[in-house]
Formats: sequence, C-alpha cells, structure tokens
Amino acid sequence: MRYTLRNLLLSIPLLAAPLAAQWLNYPTPGVPRTKDGKPNLSAPAPRTAGGKPDFSGIWMISTGKYLENLAADVVEVPMTPAAAKIYQERQANFGKDRPSGHCLPHSVTDFDAHPMPKKLIQTPGVLVILFESYHTYRQIFIDGRPLPDRREPAWFGYSAGKWDGDTLVVDTVGLNEKTWLDDAGHPHSPDLHVIEHFRRPDFGHMEVQVTINDPKAYTKPWAARIPWQYMPDTELMDWVCENDLDGQHLVGK
Repeated sequence: MRYTLRNLLLSIPLLAAPLAAQWLNYPTPGVPRTKDGKPNLSAPAPRTAGGKPDFSGIWMISTGKYLENLAADVVEVPMTPAAAKIYQERQANFGKDRPSGHCLPHSVTDFDAHPMPKKLIQTPGVLVILFESYHTYRQIFIDGRPLPDRREPAWFGYSAGKWDGDTLVVDTVGLNEKTWLDDAGHPHSPDLHVIEHFRRPDFGHMEVQVTINDPKAYTKPWAARIPWQYMPDTELMDWVCENDLDGQHLVGK
C-alpha cells in the first residue's frame, strides 16, 4: 500500500523537486547491474570483510498478508485455551486495541512482516534495522554478547544473533506483553522467545523464518516464512504517526 503510493508520487512530474530531495531515484552504489543498467537481483549476495553475507540495504515484501496474519500459511495455530480466548476477543472487536491503531509501533514479528520498506545497516558488532513505518529502529547485536539476565519488558525486546554458516540466527526475549504478533491479534506471554533465521541466497532476496516459542500461549512452537526483496535506487521516506486520530473510530463490537 505504501509502496503503491510511492510509485504514484514518482509518476507525478509536479512533485519531482520535493521527491528528488528524498533521493527516491538516486542509484544505489554497489548494486550489480545487467548490460542495460537494470539491477541484477539474481547476482551473488555481497559479503563482509569477514566472509559473512552482508544484509545491508533497503528491503520490503510484496504482500501484507503476514502482517494481517502471521500464521497465514499455518494450517492450525496451536494456541492454549487462554491465548485462544484473547485471540477470539480481538477478532470479535476487529482488533480495535491493536497498538499501531493508536500510534504505537509494531514489534519484532509484525515489523518482519510489514510491507513498508526497512533499511538494514550491518556492522561487525550490530545489525541495525531502520523502519520507514513509524520512524523507529531495532538493534540486533552480533558481537557475541549473551542475552541479559535482568531485563525490563521492551517493545523490541533484547536481540542477540550468531552465525550458523551463512544464516544469521537471532534470539529475542523480553518483549512487552502489550505487543501483538500481528494485526490479527495473535497474543503472547512475557515468556515469548522469538527465533529468526535470516538468509540471503542472492543479491536481491532475503528469506526470513520467524519461529514463535511461547509455552504459555502455544502448545508447541510454530513458524512463518516471510520473503523479502531488495529495493535498489531508492531511500527511506519520512513516515511518522503524528496524530492518534484512528482510535476514536475503532469501536469494535
């Protein structure tokens, strides 16, 4: 939806000046190209000086179905009775209490699934994700540190990653129970443990597997696979939830 608006704006000549100021058509350095100058998204994935895949760049997904329902491809989500009750209540009131409907940010799983662009900046010690949506960020530490024993509930929790070959495996704990797994309202408890597997098989594609492990909300772990695609020759736009105007209209049932 946001990317469709971006394309629409680019097609209007009168807006060329302000859009140019946001570098939406500036060629991305280092992008492999075909003979006709187009980005070659099937080229090999870049690597860091240490030999690991470099995930840096702007990424998006072409569908919002995983934001709408993280379990879109799951036959049956193994919810506990308590979690199923919360989920059913949220479904019945059309998700009127979802955080993003009140200008609060998404969290780990729903931002992984969000169709708006996200920019990854990879350094030897930390992978930073800048989200165009809600103008927020996330840090994944890859410097070998353990997850903290003492932690306050946080909107993005505490994330530490380690390499398994060319796959970055990220463990996240300490997520605020106010967050939702998706806009459908899949809940979680304070004991939620999210495991993400990031794999970049070629230059233009990222495979993100998200595993939900929360014994208080689900009787067994379950997973979603979310495909990301590289966005060349563009930049993030300034996107802020400036006013909480939706809440008064989210009446539910």
